[in-house]
Amino acid sequence: MKKLLLHILLCSLGIACQQAGPGVELPDAELYFPTTEEWQRHSSYLEQSKTKDLRKFLEENNTRAFIILKDGKILMEEYFNKDLLGAEYGEKSVWYWASAGKTLTAFTVGLAQENGFLDINQKTSAYLGKSWTALTVDKESLITVKHQLTMTTGLDVSVSDSHCFEPSCLQYKADAGTRWEYHNGPYTILDHVISAATQSDFDNYFNQNLRDKIGMDGFWRYVNNDHVYFSTARAMARFGLLMLNKGDWQGEEIMRDKGYFNDMVNTSQNLNEAYGYLWWLNGKSTGMVPTLQTVFKRELTPNGPGDMFSGMGKNGQLVSVIPSEGLVIVRMGDSPDSSQISIDFMNEMFGKIGEIIAFGGGSD
Repeated sequence: MKKLLLHILLCSLGIACQQAGPGVELPDAELYFPTTEEWQRHSSYLEQSKTKDLRKFLEENNTRAFIILKDGKILMEEYFNKDLLGAEYGEKSVWYWASAGKTLTAFTVGLAQENGFLDINQKTSAYLGKSWTALTVDKESLITVKHQLTMTTGLDVSVSDSHCFEPSCLQYKADAGTRWEYHNGPYTILDHVISAATQSDFDNYFNQNLRDKIGMDGFWRYVNNDHVYFSTARAMARFGLLMLNKGDWQGEEIMRDKGYFNDMVNTSQNLNEAYGYLWWLNGKSTGMVPTLQTVFKRELTPNGPGDMFSGMGKNGQLVSVIPSEGLVIVRMGDSPDSSQISIDFMNEMFGKIGEIIAFGGGSD
């Protein structure tokens, strides 16, 4: 936390916030979608000799998998260290998404809404019934599905287990919509909302309507109170590519509701500019981070492009989408630092990437 506050101070003085570079400009091309396990490499594939400093930085910071896609093709793909079973990490190895998987849930909520099963502006109790929290009926009825998507339920994160989603753990702190606070319990119960609304198992609904349609691998598992997604890094890259193409996959509209899609990756409320529907947004003049109620006057990732949006999880799990550059960037691994979302590590990483790729220079 001291490192974050120091960086913000330096940033406010115009120090350490400049984008790195100059990197090489990469021309735009028509998007490519992998249809088999084979995945085409970009014509400008980055050889190890060009990425020595970036690879060293990634390896020293406990990275397991790292991928850059440019227009859907692999520009860089590297694996380091061991997997969860102690074997050499590779493209078939499975890792956890942690809170980067919240983005999968946000997308699935959108699918359930466009298929007529739920309305995010409807109160959550319409799907879970009354007393899904410990609140009074009046206060509970203020909470909508959208509040869950935007971390504005007003439920108290200071309970003994903020990941717990039992009613006794969901206590009143403020009226819904009046307070932004990163809180896992109300998020996790979104899976129950989807199950209740669709009258189907959440995992099955996700698999049929998202995972299988774009050729992802992976599975959901409960780890204590957290519903966590596990997959290969390439599966995360596939989802990033779907997001890069605004919910379409090789001509198929996986998400038809483009209004929801746009809302998902833009500021969702007036409390934290840098937060959409469970997506983190770069390029905003202010923002908030987990565990603090401070509104910081800085971008999340000064070294990254302003239009970037990211799924970010514990221990540096990351999927970043940069529409202006046609880029998707994936990082999986162990913790590079002690923060809940590793924004300092992420900013330094994008500084290294910016030494290789010129952000803001893509052209036809």
